[in-house]
Amino acid sequence: MKWIYRLERRLGRNFGIPNLMIYITSTMLAVYIMGFFFMPGLIGYFGLSWRAVLQGQIWRLLTFLILPPTWGNILLLLIALYATYHIGNTLELEWGTTLFTIYYLLGAMGAILAAVITGYGTNYYLYLSLFLAYAYLYPNATFMLFFLLPIKAKWLAIFNWVLYFFAFVFGSNSDRAAIVFSLINFFVFFGPDVLRTVKQNYQTSKRRREYRKNWGDNNPWR
Repeated sequence: MKWIYRLERRLGRNFGIPNLMIYITSTMLAVYIMGFFFMPGLIGYFGLSWRAVLQGQIWRLLTFLILPPTWGNILLLLIALYATYHIGNTLELEWGTTLFTIYYLLGAMGAILAAVITGYGTNYYLYLSLFLAYAYLYPNATFMLFFLLPIKAKWLAIFNWVLYFFAFVFGSNSDRAAIVFSLINFFVFFGPDVLRTVKQNYQTSKRRREYRKNWGDNNPWR
């Protein structure tokens, strides 16, 4: 992330829109109300269809970002929007406006690149990438699953990574492109740290195996 920190110093700590997620989630709620009660076909005009973009519907490059996470039960929507706001706001408080804006923009550009390849883009992986970053930074934060079962963020993140793995292995090329490009922000921010941790854990495990192989129960230093 060295180049990101250099970019932050150049842009300043307040680059971007402070409290971005309150605007995003509020607009999502407004879009839901408009689409559910007044304009049922709204999603057809806001979704990221690359063919439509090439035909001149440039607004889709932005409007897909404010599509609600669900069009079903409004209670589930409100819960999803609150969780999205809380996670995004926490990341902004942790990183500052500039780094959070860069993370968000990288995810948005990744979703657009996926649309270029697959023909259609979604904001699902973008907002899920916010949760993955949150879980990486706060692995022991607790969520109430179904309002009853407390579960730590790290276990939810692991579950999602397992789903991604199977979708990547057994899915189509379009699925693979959507996963890789839409999560590019997470890989850029945390990839080097994850690889470093994996390498350190592997080396530690290797040294332990070599130690047991060479000494076994005959440790002269005990």
